[in-house]
Amino acid sequence: MTKKALLLIDIQNDYFKNGKMALDNALIAGSNAALLLEHYRRNQWPVVHVQHIMEQSSAPFFIKESQGAKIHNLVNPMQKEPVVIKHYPSSFKETTLKEILDTQNITHLTIAGMMSNMCIDSTTRIACDLGYDCTVVHDACAAASLKFNGITVPSQHVHTAFMAALNTTFATMITTQEIISS
Repeated sequence: MTKKALLLIDIQNDYFKNGKMALDNALIAGSNAALLLEHYRRNQWPVVHVQHIMEQSSAPFFIKESQGAKIHNLVNPMQKEPVVIKHYPSSFKETTLKEILDTQNITHLTIAGMMSNMCIDSTTRIACDLGYDCTVVHDACAAASLKFNGITVPSQHVHTAFMAALNTTFATMITTQEIISS
């Protein structure tokens, strides 16, 4: 039997307006993640929050104990919801995430958060490799603009490219409304 959990990755203050790494569409993605969270809570399905903390004080963002590193108030964890602290793009690397999921017999992950082009991508690919079925809620994710070889790629194009790369091979893509309506 499939048992699912919502995995909210790095929905933290530094990614929002006036944060140290503000992303385009963070508020839209965060608001959609809040709707997902409400849906999962209402149905009493498991929720796991992931919080990226940079260990070095010279880090550009997510500095330990800073306001920017805190989980955004749109998706504040409840006491019974685990918060996994990570230090790498993958939510699985050197964390307790797999143990938490396995203890609850989770087989399917519904994934949302930030950044599409880093932690969402990395976590989804590794989750798939570990045998989890994955659904990425693409309108509850946000990306950064990227520069390569003198070319700037707008965040929406980055997001679309990463969602397209994950689609079908690593995850099923869905919208917030499709999840809430099902």
